[in-house]
Amino acid sequence: MKKIIVLAFFVIGFISVQAQDVVWNNNLDKAIELSKKTNKPLLLFFTGSDWCGWCHRLQDEVFKKPEFIEWAKKSVVLVEVDFPRKTQLAPELQTQNNQLQQFFAVRGYPTVWFVNATKKEGKIEYEKIGSTGYLAGGAKTWLDAVNAILYKK
Repeated sequence: MKKIIVLAFFVIGFISVQAQDVVWNNNLDKAIELSKKTNKPLLLFFTGSDWCGWCHRLQDEVFKKPEFIEWAKKSVVLVEVDFPRKTQLAPELQTQNNQLQQFFAVRGYPTVWFVNATKKEGKIEYEKIGSTGYLAGGAKTWLDAVNAILYKK
């Protein structure tokens, strides 16, 4: 009987972990391809993953919540644009992230930009939809605000 209970908890835990998986891309070219295939805008999450307290709060209070995960799967292609202090990024990723930071004039973290992007003749063109950052109030408050940005409510 104990084995069945343990097995049931394992299966339920595995299913709930699988159900909450969302993919955060860090390769902009691949994210743009996915965006084009799915006709979804990019959500660019500018973060300092190993030092930014407000970034961690946004992740804990919003990005890790089931309502965000469900919304994100249907609505956007997720892209993490990271600026860690303790971890060394690959040079091409660091260059990509620095270029994005300059283009979007990001001055503070977390910053979230919603954009449509297309690649033409090797150059990326961005259509800026809007931006936000951390908002107190949890996932519902944050999603209400970003839906207003995305859908101009």
